[in-house]
Amino acid sequence: MRLGTTRHRLTPHVPFRRLRRAGSICAFALAAFLPTAAELAAQPVEPRVPVERAEFGGRAHIQFNSTSVDGEPGTEFLVRRARIWAAARVNDWIDGAVLVDLAGADASARYAFVRFALAPTFRVSVGQFKRAFDMFELMSSSDMILVERDGVVRGVEPCAGVGGPCTYSRFSERLQLSSLDIGALVQGEASGGRLGYLVSVTNGSGPNTREDNDAKSVAGRVTWSATDAVVFGANANLHDFDNAVTRTTEHAQAFALDVEVGGFSRGLHAQAAVLGGDNWRNLDPSGHASRFLAAQGVLSYRVPVAGGGRIDAVEPLGRISWGDPDRGTVDDGGVMLTPGLALHFGGKNKLITNIDVWRPDSDRTAWSLKTTALMYF
Repeated sequence: MRLGTTRHRLTPHVPFRRLRRAGSICAFALAAFLPTAAELAAQPVEPRVPVERAEFGGRAHIQFNSTSVDGEPGTEFLVRRARIWAAARVNDWIDGAVLVDLAGADASARYAFVRFALAPTFRVSVGQFKRAFDMFELMSSSDMILVERDGVVRGVEPCAGVGGPCTYSRFSERLQLSSLDIGALVQGEASGGRLGYLVSVTNGSGPNTREDNDAKSVAGRVTWSATDAVVFGANANLHDFDNAVTRTTEHAQAFALDVEVGGFSRGLHAQAAVLGGDNWRNLDPSGHASRFLAAQGVLSYRVPVAGGGRIDAVEPLGRISWGDPDRGTVDDGGVMLTPGLALHFGGKNKLITNIDVWRPDSDRTAWSLKTTALMYF
């Protein structure tokens, strides 16, 4: 397989060592106070591995949001997600799934893949799925505790290259490092499930889109479960793109380190990550991509509600997300703060409200109140 021609070598220079050491210390300290959360083991691409029988389901996410930015509609309602999915097992080593999104003007495929379990530690999927990159993106939207991954605030001054606020997930998604693509995925676990891996080779042009050049994107993720409640992850990515300045096909590099402590079911749940690489959507006059850096932490604590009422649990939550689209330029990034609260009604059905407060380095603070009702079946 040819990965395409490269005119400029884009080399990484991301200061992860100090952040990784601090993250490790904090994670192990928190683990002493946490309940067991075995569901963290591998963060597999949904539907969960394996599909045990013919299944049919869906979800609906209805959102209300606002913005403090002048010139934009102050409030709006929207159907954020309306998805139907079906999954089936063909035999003891072949399964697959299809998930269709009905929220837009047209129906579009989200997942559509066939998976071959060639060995207990080696499964191959072909079709459309999420790339093997980014803990926050691989997490299903049905488990997500924030209203929006990228914390978009309508009308804010665009972050260089990726637009919108300079949040962690904005870089991950808009630089096509994560989220959906078409290709092949290899995944598995070893060491009794303590070690997990994902490797994807995809077109690089996104979901429901034909290949647009003669190169491929490669992403990989490795996880290690230090305990039942602490999981570390390392991610690497080579994303192919057509350089509009040099008229060549190149590969942008990106790397991420993350840690997850606790689980979705009860008690404390903490996620933290740092991401850096080539902002290939922000080129200088000679065609070189700027270097970006982003970091994010999400913290919540799920408290069961006794008494058998309508609310099963309440979950206060918070996020801090920082991003810099060009390490060579000052005052072009910012910080997002997101306090919020989730009410759980049983299963994955819940109501989430949070306020995304965007504080750019060189502009006025903007905010957005968001509420989403989530139904899952």
